[in-house]
Amino acid sequence: MTVPPCRSCGSFDVETVLSLGKTPLANSLVAPEHLDEPEPTFPLDLAFCAGCSLVQITETVPPDVLFRDYVYFSSYSDTMLRHATALADELVAERDLGPESLVVEAASNDGYLLGFYRERGVRVLGIEPARNVAAVAEERGIPTIAEFFDTSLAERLVGEGTRADVFHAHNVLAHVAGLNDFVAALAKLLVEDGIAVIEVPYVKDMLDRCEFDTIYHEHLCYFSVAALDTLVRRHGLELVDVGRVPIHGGSLRLRVAHEGASEPTPPVSELLAEEQRWGVSDVETYRAFAAKVHRLEGELVGLLQSLRSSGARIAGYGAAAKGSTLLNVFHIGPETVEFVVDRSTQKQGRYMPGVRIPIAPPDRLLTEMPDYVLLLAWNLADEVVAQQADYRARGGRFIVPVPVPEVLDP
Repeated sequence: MTVPPCRSCGSFDVETVLSLGKTPLANSLVAPEHLDEPEPTFPLDLAFCAGCSLVQITETVPPDVLFRDYVYFSSYSDTMLRHATALADELVAERDLGPESLVVEAASNDGYLLGFYRERGVRVLGIEPARNVAAVAEERGIPTIAEFFDTSLAERLVGEGTRADVFHAHNVLAHVAGLNDFVAALAKLLVEDGIAVIEVPYVKDMLDRCEFDTIYHEHLCYFSVAALDTLVRRHGLELVDVGRVPIHGGSLRLRVAHEGASEPTPPVSELLAEEQRWGVSDVETYRAFAAKVHRLEGELVGLLQSLRSSGARIAGYGAAAKGSTLLNVFHIGPETVEFVVDRSTQKQGRYMPGVRIPIAPPDRLLTEMPDYVLLLAWNLADEVVAQQADYRARGGRFIVPVPVPEVLDP
């Protein structure tokens, strides 16, 4: 099958390095009344562009299918809330933000980040295409436009006199099919001396920790600093700072400004040089990752089958998209994992896509006491394990699936 051109630079020098088969949409949890209906599945193939080093999937599911009705609410995660409040405090102090300033966030979810700015007296505007999630943000007092962020919307806002002193784009750039349009829109909306803060999962962490389950149809791209540097420069912007943060299994936090508006900090050139050393532009780096994924499948499935054969009961924690990828790609169904628990009331009572494992509240772990819990939301391992102290005190054990399967002591 012909691989489409690169989503960023348009090069046709793109090679598929890992095929995960055909999977359902990772966040399309199944309602009980739809259990008898077939689910659509789509190819999930990872590719590498030799032209700009961007790692990407080859299939584009229409955004209206993926994001207009969404089940992920950031405010259910204590880790995300701590992450957001610390960042808001940092930006308010650093940029001297006040009532005349405006902070805009694309893919603002339920307003969890913007709410911290509002509490500090800063004007905010959210842009969130999932109408059900945008409605929740509005109920919380966060002005929210229920649309996709693109150049058309940016031009409309600028025409109305709206421009951003600070622009946030957290875990959204990877979801955007029109990368160049999104970055062009950011450049239009940002004031000349403004700053954009972008967070994306870091492709190097995905490779090093074998985080293959972060690959799903919403995540179209997997970024390196090199790929992002090329992308933003195309639109008159430049990276002025970059750091690594632990959120989502390892992410980049980048600051982007209009070209020449701010002097880049040393970490930008340092990380770019480091990437060249570890092989960011070498396709063999990504072929080696594919081999690690295939080894992990044998190790994890073998462990679960051994436990089940010995009579152990297994549940899962976290009806997250990464959990959907892991269960479907490794063909782990209800014969192995009896149920999955999740704190989100939006998910409880539904079923995991494809494998149709039921989703329940976390208290089911104590009422049923499975012997093991497969930690599908491994990026929140510390938070989840702390919350489930009673389960562990009674002998329950967690299995962390990546980078290699690990059974935590009770």
